[in-house]
Amino acid sequence: MSEKKQNILICPLEWGLGHSARMMPVAARLRDMKNNIFIGAGEIHLSFFRNEMQGLSFINFPGFKPAYSKHLPQYVSLFLQIPFLLYHSVREHFRLKKIIREYSVDIVISDNRFGLWNRNVKTVYITHMPVIPFPQALSFLEFTGILLHRAIIKKYTYCFIPDLPGKINLSGRLSHGVKLHINVRFIGILSRFSEMNSTTDETLKKFRHNTVILSGPEPQREILKQKLIDILKDKEPLSVFFEGKPEEEEKSISLNNIIFYTHLASSGMAELIKGSETIVTRSGYTTVMELISLKCSALLIPTPGQTEQEYLARYLEEKGWFTTLLQKDLNENISLPHNKSLDTDEILVQSEALLDKALKELSE
Repeated sequence: MSEKKQNILICPLEWGLGHSARMMPVAARLRDMKNNIFIGAGEIHLSFFRNEMQGLSFINFPGFKPAYSKHLPQYVSLFLQIPFLLYHSVREHFRLKKIIREYSVDIVISDNRFGLWNRNVKTVYITHMPVIPFPQALSFLEFTGILLHRAIIKKYTYCFIPDLPGKINLSGRLSHGVKLHINVRFIGILSRFSEMNSTTDETLKKFRHNTVILSGPEPQREILKQKLIDILKDKEPLSVFFEGKPEEEEKSISLNNIIFYTHLASSGMAELIKGSETIVTRSGYTTVMELISLKCSALLIPTPGQTEQEYLARYLEEKGWFTTLLQKDLNENISLPHNKSLDTDEILVQSEALLDKALKELSE
């Protein structure tokens, strides 16, 4: 690999902490290659990196944060905000030019932020869905989204897809079965837990418990939380809720038979997840990658109206890796599936090799 120390700016999308979480293994690998790593994001995401990683620099460079509706489907709410997204993308494109000059940036890595391309430095666009799934009633228009997304991808030096290129994959038709631009590289799954697989079962299984991983936009996040509290508060065994609030003080609160963690370091979180009898979570792509890296299965509850999560939940259930349930079908009579151990060794080995290859090509 290149021995020249480079200034690398990493900018996660601000639609959820998952986009920052999956940038952590990329940042760690590039930092270990003796590069200077800058994180450009809003305060919540910067707090997440500060809590988890050492040796990074931080730039206040927030991305677009959409508003979500309690009544409209998510895809309708997002469609109505496209003009604001485009305006913000143009603004951050021009602000990026100033940041590149000020910090002498050599490489920019953008996780799904459309405007962070620049012709004077190497730029990388990271996405797991070159195909943005449309709702069934509008599926005949899906090709327009593919063409528009491809036009964005072509502006970057590379497009990295966090998945495997073959039949064994996590994203299904979101990145497979469609013609990809020549700059696309598959880099394997990304997980902040990827270096934590050697923990022993004795350490992991300190006590019997279920785990709930809360993520995604409000108000659906709070709706799911309240539904699960009503179901689990008086049930055995104990339930642990991860609320994913790194901007708040790390603390735990007990309510009946539930422990709520505002935030927990990745090492502690990985231990509790692996030792869970059952796991309940959204079907966000980063969450899926992290569970696969820990060889854990889960009950996936897609965010209502979020077509990507609805597709992923169905696709991964068909593979036999996860179970899925619609949020509207949650009730006190549900039987939570047991956390079974998944055989994901091949995925993990391929992922490490693919990421190394892609970062070597980027650095040369």
